[in-house]
Amino acid sequence: MTSPLPIPSLDDLRAARTRIAGHAAVTPLLHSPALDAAVGGTVLVKAEVLQHTGSFKLRGALNRTLQIPAADRPRGVVAYSSGNHAQAVAYSARLLGMPAVIVMPKDAPAIKIERTRGFGAEVVLYDRYTEDREAIGGAIAAERGAIVVPPFEDPAVVAGQGTLALEALEQAVQRGHRVDQLLVCCGGGGLTAGCALAAEGVSPHTRVHPVEPVHFDDMARSLEQGRRVQNEPGHQSICDAIVTPMPGAFTFGICQSRVGPGLRVSDEQVLAAIAFAVRELKLVVEPGGAAALAAALSGQLPTAGRTTLVVVTGGNIDPAILARAVGVPGAA
Repeated sequence: MTSPLPIPSLDDLRAARTRIAGHAAVTPLLHSPALDAAVGGTVLVKAEVLQHTGSFKLRGALNRTLQIPAADRPRGVVAYSSGNHAQAVAYSARLLGMPAVIVMPKDAPAIKIERTRGFGAEVVLYDRYTEDREAIGGAIAAERGAIVVPPFEDPAVVAGQGTLALEALEQAVQRGHRVDQLLVCCGGGGLTAGCALAAEGVSPHTRVHPVEPVHFDDMARSLEQGRRVQNEPGHQSICDAIVTPMPGAFTFGICQSRVGPGLRVSDEQVLAAIAFAVRELKLVVEPGGAAALAAALSGQLPTAGRTTLVVVTGGNIDPAILARAVGVPGAA
């Protein structure tokens, strides 16, 4: 019988922050009067698009790979990802001189596949609608004796992602803000779980809300029903980075008693958020990374008299989607 995974403590999150320091960037916390005016409250934006590899995923990947003993590193690592965890693991492996194999959906943005290969990883493509990425990754790891670095079902990965909230909440306090609510883009739940643990430890009055695309609201529905539920097949979303079939068992277990209701955003709301980020924040944000901003801009939570912290989690956007968002003539 497999033992349950240990839930990271606040000390684990702080140790992760120390461990990845010098390898991961301390990303800025931005304040925009235009954004405040748009939502009718104080909004702080954690610009994780400026992280190395272009997303928060580097935090968890680094915290996990840095704990692999030197004697085991020649075995290499295997990961499965739609792109941001892929790049993060590939980057981390190269940093440590380790071989990496990344299983990626064949419809992932070309820029993510190219950059993953650019970091020296071997990329294996699969069909996300008919094939099981975990089974593919597990088979490769077994064949090669490699170490699997999951995108969210791992205590070290969750602790690494939680460093984002530790950092952002500290930055907010330094500026005299008391954060009432924290909006987090959510796929498998690793970042949401890490942020919930961080808030519980250092800012218990802060309510964490996961944000997902409509039709891929498995975390929101799981929280509502008190058990993990799957998304129905047959739907698609431009938010490729946070399209998952259901929450992780480990991450849902952490989130269930620690986060507020989940929020849902449409592709149209996400495109509007991407355009707002370019125009007003001077940030390039990918669809999955813009979900939390989209929720804030579409008024899904009360913001008057409150301070809302929004995480823009990734900036690895397909150029065609960016052109479509900003209204370039002829864009798809």
